[in-house]
Amino acid sequence: MYRTNTCGELRLSDAGKKVTLAGWVQRIRKMGSLNFVDLRDRYGITQLVADDKADPDVLQVLNSLGREFVIQAEGEVCERQSKNPKMPTGDIEIKLDRINILNKAATPPFTIEDQSDGGEDLRAKYRYLDLRRGPLQRALALRHKMAIETRKYLDSQDFMEIETPFLIKSTPEGARDFVVPSRMNPGEFYALPQSPQTFKQLLMVAGYDRYCQIVRCFRDEDLRADRQPEFTQIDCEMSFVEREDVLQMFEGLLKHLFKSVLGKEFTEPFERITYDEAMEYFGSDKPDLRFGMQMHDITSVVKGHGFSVFDSAEYIGAIAVPGCAGYSRKQTDELTDWVKRPQIGAKGLVFIKLGDEVKSSVDKFYTPEQIQQIATACDAQKGDLILILCGAKHKTQVALGTLRLEMGSRLGLRKGNDFKPLWVTDFPLLEWDDETQRFYAMHHPFTSPKPEDIDKFFSSDNALLAQVKANAYDIVLNGNEIGGGSIRIHDRNVQERMFEILGFTHEQAEYRFGFLMNAFKFGAPPHGGLAFGFDRLCALFGGQETIRDYIAFPKNNMGRDVMAEAPSVIDDAQLDELFLRSTFGKEENK
Repeated sequence: MYRTNTCGELRLSDAGKKVTLAGWVQRIRKMGSLNFVDLRDRYGITQLVADDKADPDVLQVLNSLGREFVIQAEGEVCERQSKNPKMPTGDIEIKLDRINILNKAATPPFTIEDQSDGGEDLRAKYRYLDLRRGPLQRALALRHKMAIETRKYLDSQDFMEIETPFLIKSTPEGARDFVVPSRMNPGEFYALPQSPQTFKQLLMVAGYDRYCQIVRCFRDEDLRADRQPEFTQIDCEMSFVEREDVLQMFEGLLKHLFKSVLGKEFTEPFERITYDEAMEYFGSDKPDLRFGMQMHDITSVVKGHGFSVFDSAEYIGAIAVPGCAGYSRKQTDELTDWVKRPQIGAKGLVFIKLGDEVKSSVDKFYTPEQIQQIATACDAQKGDLILILCGAKHKTQVALGTLRLEMGSRLGLRKGNDFKPLWVTDFPLLEWDDETQRFYAMHHPFTSPKPEDIDKFFSSDNALLAQVKANAYDIVLNGNEIGGGSIRIHDRNVQERMFEILGFTHEQAEYRFGFLMNAFKFGAPPHGGLAFGFDRLCALFGGQETIRDYIAFPKNNMGRDVMAEAPSVIDDAQLDELFLRSTFGKEENK
């Protein structure tokens, strides 16, 4: 055996044992006559020691060691004279009898420490070295634990884990597909699945009433910190269920993960709000409930007083920021510039400071009594700073919601170890796009309308269609959508109507989704489900904003793997075999 124990295993109770360890050299130190080596594997670090009277062969090897050398060490477990309470193995050390170099290592391009001196790009290029660092090892260990506990819970609830294909038919509607050419079928292409949506519905038709899968999904879309072109979902579907059954089942899964992984127990039901309430009070369909600062519609309070900016606005909203009445002119000017950024899109910011002396940027339009009415409408207290935005309703709600999050962050109210989950329900089924003059599915084309809205759904009046609510739901945690789902359409007539509303011709619907439509003819049960974003869920449990540390080999913001240098060009022989040619970078007609 290369080792009898791991580097994180031994304790003072093992003193006197002869052991063999193997791992990587973390650091080397010489203090007087003593030689120390910190030996690391994924389980921890153990200190090795030898004095100048040790076996000459041991001293010779110690003098030749470098960082990240792979070594094997034999010796006796001894109590340390100078203990390190910050290390689980800090009470012991190994007095070396023998040491053997298994593999030498070049000097790494950055330090393999919790706090590395390597930049993000450099660490991405040498990802296999970055993965040796403690934070990433802990992140992937957390991911593993969450996968195990997810499967435990779903198995206890009679779910079957069933794999679905990765090479499927392209059904473009929403994000772009990644496509794969078929050599055996010239001119034809597979797509990589954005989700197993149609296949899990087919499994319901097939009678597998509780399906689950921890599954890879693929979307060719613009990236940011919480998105990757390939990502993982906890994907689940259930037959013979209504919305409440699904919500109870997967609230149970999330509570199980909190308890088993983080030791945090939720005894009360998760809060629930509708989409309309989320937009009204938080300006977001994924509200962060870790702090208050709710939005207030003050349109009726401030209109009609001669301030043309407010008088011409469709919507005027405000938040009361606690304890910030002392903001200086420089600070309010900076906030004004912040909301004017293109990402936010506000035209300006109005403020009221409720200090010992009330000050406002609209003093000349409102009396002190009217200013107090505004403060009352915002539930503001003395010492608060009221921030007001106005404009088109939806756009202004979103901007004010973003400002609310920014102020929560600046005041330290969005704590990573404080978890506030909630359900958001009753989303609009459809979104109208002015540019293309058509409706799009807000979730996906297989989401069922709420039963009470079915008459509107079959109406030809666009105003009524815009009012149809989806039998859909999202699970939100700390301002992040971590999962979403719906009760699905299981009636062929309803599904055909959905395709019609979305602008599909009968032929297009049959070409793209005929296999699903045909399946519905053979007795599709009522069904619904939910998918959690597993990468994002792991990151939130780990207290991080980005999902990259919770994926072993992630892509960068350009969708590139800078370590493996992917994507890459392929040679002409491969292109010919696939009946393809590349025109990128070549002159036309060549």
